[in-house]
Amino acid sequence: METHGPLGTLWVSFGLIAFYLALIWLNSLLGIFLTPLFLIPGSWLLDWRKRRKGDVNPASEKERYQG
Repeated sequence: METHGPLGTLWVSFGLIAFYLALIWLNSLLGIFLTPLFLIPGSWLLDWRKRRKGDVNPASEKERYQG
């Protein structure tokens, strides 16, 4: 079995630490930026369904968004 000594072990440790930190950073950014991409169209879909059922008056919806 081949060994690379303590310096090789430290080098691999730093590499793995950097990899996992980058992975955590990327996953948190994806959560922050991708969540609105699903929430905003979902709210549009719910508003559309309410209008289609007749639960919401279109005039009251316009007033809600204007002020």
